[in-house]
Amino acid sequence: MLPDARYDTQDTSVTSGQRIRELAVFILLAFAIWPILSVAFVGAYGFIIWIYQIFTGPPGPPMHGH
Repeated sequence: MLPDARYDTQDTSVTSGQRIRELAVFILLAFAIWPILSVAFVGAYGFIIWIYQIFTGPPGPPMHGH
């Protein structure tokens, strides 16, 4: 059974300071941390492929006579 809203004593009002802090955290995540992490993951993946190809050679069938 759900609690009755009339007896909810938790204050859910958001102060101006909390709102600004949440907006700042959102902007930091959306425009700084996630783009940096995305570039880092793609770069790490490319580095792994590069190291792999150093040991195994380029993809495709083996080349003969050259």
